[in-house]
Formats: sequence, C-alpha cells, structure tokens
Amino acid sequence: MPAPVIDTPRLRLRGHTMADLDALCDLFASDRARHMGGPIPRKQAWRWLASEVAMWDLMGHGAWGIETRDGTFVGQVGILRPPHFPEPEIGWTLLADGEGKGYATEAAVAVLDWAWARSFDTLVSYIDPSNGRSIALAERLGAEHDPDAALPDGETHDETVVYRHRPDADGNSEAYA
Repeated sequence: MPAPVIDTPRLRLRGHTMADLDALCDLFASDRARHMGGPIPRKQAWRWLASEVAMWDLMGHGAWGIETRDGTFVGQVGILRPPHFPEPEIGWTLLADGEGKGYATEAAVAVLDWAWARSFDTLVSYIDPSNGRSIALAERLGAEHDPDAALPDGETHDETVVYRHRPDADGNSEAYA
C-alpha cells in the first residue's frame, strides 16, 4: 500500500521519493540528527528510510515526506513501529530550512487526524529528553508525558521520554484553528 496523500492548507504529505534521499541523508549525517541516534552514515540512513517506506506495505502505516505547496521538500512525519518499538510512534523531523514555520505542527495534526480516523486509540512519541523542541511540539499537540510507558528495546529513561497522544487530547484539526 503506498502512503496516501494528505493535503493541509500549506503542505502536502506524500510517500517518499528518491528525490528526498540526499536531503535526508545529509540531515542524518549532520549533528542535527543527534536526537535521533545520529549522526549516521549514508548507508544506514538509506536503510532507515527504506524501512519507513516499507512499513506501508507491511503495517498499513509509515513515513510521509513533507513538502510545501510549491513542491519544496522540508522533512518527514510518520507513524512508525520498527520491531524494537513497543508501540506505534508518531515522529517528525524537519530540514533546517523547514523549521520555525509551523510545518511540523501542521503535518503532525494531519497525521493524528488520519490515525484517529483509522481507529488508532493511542500513539506515542519517543523523544530524547534534551530535545526541547520536540517535547514542546508534543505538548502543543496535547500529548502528555507517560513515565510508565515501555521504552524501545535497549533504551533508558536517560535517553528517551515518552509522550502519549490520545484522540480525546489531540482532538481534530479544528482544535488548532
């Protein structure tokens, strides 16, 4: 199953294309990837991206590329559950040029609406505790810190905090208008 296209007022969420690869590999190889286990080499970034795309066929959810209405690729958002994750996660990352414009919030709200419409009853965000921007976004989305949630295999509370999203907390897109 390919990723469905989701349009928002300023963005298009769509399946990843090969055109996204260089920008994502550059991001993952930079210090900006420190909150995602990076920097990581291109070969590992390729495998990471390929697995997120493959999740669509394997699980019915995965990653979307985020682009502006003029077609500029600015990052990714997705519902991911690799084998070491105990629960499905909504995660996001933006390229430097996409930050500070509200794109992550707009994309995440659209993905949460998509998930709730498909009967997900909860999602989590696994966040590096030093990543204040992602924690702030999770809280803006209505997620609450869940200190009792299971962590991804091999991770500790020093490395990962869990924020829980629920439909009654996140609401729908009208809640953010």
